[in-house]
Amino acid sequence: MAEWYEQSFGEDYLLVYKHRDFQGAYQEVQKMISWLKLPQGSSVLDLCCGMGRHSLALADAGYKVTGVDLSGVLLREAHASDPEGRVSWHQGDMREVPLEESFDAVMNLFTSFGYFEEDTEQLKVLKEIYRLLKPGGRFIIDYLNPAYVAAHLVPHSSREDEGNQIEEHRVIEDGFVKKQIAIRSIGLADEEPARVYHERVKLYPYEKFRALLEEAGLSVEQVHGSYNEDKYIENASPRMIFVGVRA
Repeated sequence: MAEWYEQSFGEDYLLVYKHRDFQGAYQEVQKMISWLKLPQGSSVLDLCCGMGRHSLALADAGYKVTGVDLSGVLLREAHASDPEGRVSWHQGDMREVPLEESFDAVMNLFTSFGYFEEDTEQLKVLKEIYRLLKPGGRFIIDYLNPAYVAAHLVPHSSREDEGNQIEEHRVIEDGFVKKQIAIRSIGLADEEPARVYHERVKLYPYEKFRALLEEAGLSVEQVHGSYNEDKYIENASPRMIFVGVRA
């Protein structure tokens, strides 16, 4: 049976998450550049690049960018947004990235982490980031803040989009935040079964996440609570954005 992340990042993902825009990505990339302090021309790997919003913003800012993602559908969209071929796109699993080159920086953004059941599998991802960084290379890992998620979880939401009814159910159980997405074509609800997808992210509190990073040889220098550059506060920050260096 296929894992959830092998099924959920397909055509319907483009519908559910189409609100993620390029303008927001450009603003976030400007913050990342200021945190990393990388000169233009530096090589950057966007690990789990999705549709390539941040990869393309980095390329526009003068960086040599490589994007890796498991989803062929999302990579197709990335290619379509990059007709000049400014970014080098590759398909692969973040636990075993099909690249041998080293980078000045590696980014893993918008909670593209914690997808697996076991800590050992998450650690493989962090060790790949270490392997792919040049000595002294820098990283950004942008992850959710578990305390904030628990306090602000919306158990159910529903909306209509492009002739579809989208229902999302969310729950925290067994150390994971889980989402079920059901999509039905309006007018055909009685004739067609819903298209159902699952998402699951393991919840790592701050200290546990730092311990995993250190075990992988990644040294944390800053932790931001959002892209507004505010410091991370456990009970208030929406995110944990780790910025650091290969030890």
